Amino acid sequence: MNKSGAARGRRRGSPGTREEILAVARRRFLAEGYAAVTMRSIAAEAGVDAALISYFFGSKKGLFGAVLGLLTSPPDVLAAALPGDPATLPERVLRALLGTWDDPEGGPRLRLLLTAAIQDAELARLLREVIGREIIDRIAEHVGGVDARHRAAAFGAQLTGVIFTRYVIVMDPIASMTPDELVENLAPGLRAALYRRTRPR
Repeated sequence: MNKSGAARGRRRGSPGTREEILAVARRRFLAEGYAAVTMRSIAAEAGVDAALISYFFGSKKGLFGAVLGLLTSPPDVLAAALPGDPATLPERVLRALLGTWDDPEGGPRLRLLLTAAIQDAELARLLREVIGREIIDRIAEHVGGVDARHRAAAFGAQLTGVIFTRYVIVMDPIASMTPDELVENLAPGLRAALYRRTRPR
């Protein structure tokens, strides 16, 4: 018997405790943003001790990552788009990006990740590492050739611009274009960045 006093809520954790914490955290992060939400406030709403959240997730960033981890990860989406005709790689990647960010359930969580990274320097660093290693490096390895990483980075920068204008500041006409319209207008520039001719050094 625990002689130190009664534990609050479900300190030891019932079978569904982890999922309940994730449900509360997901709702709070989406409603209030990353910076405003505390581990203690999530614990209070979930009816558990904050130490139990630390036990499950390690930290606020770990909890945030677990919430986002319920979705298909962007690196996995990219990996599925890479195989195929190199000439149509920009179209495949752009369509995959649009499908992921336009998803009514997953899109808001990705926007939350982006805005949270703007508020938190450490989270921004982690996001840069993931983008650099799992997205830019993968594209560079896939296309190969001279300056492959520079070309992959330029390609990624254009995709980032699409994300920012369509989903963050919601700027028309980009925000209101259909995926087909976006592919028609943006694919030539993406292709030029990815497959531009390089001069010998």
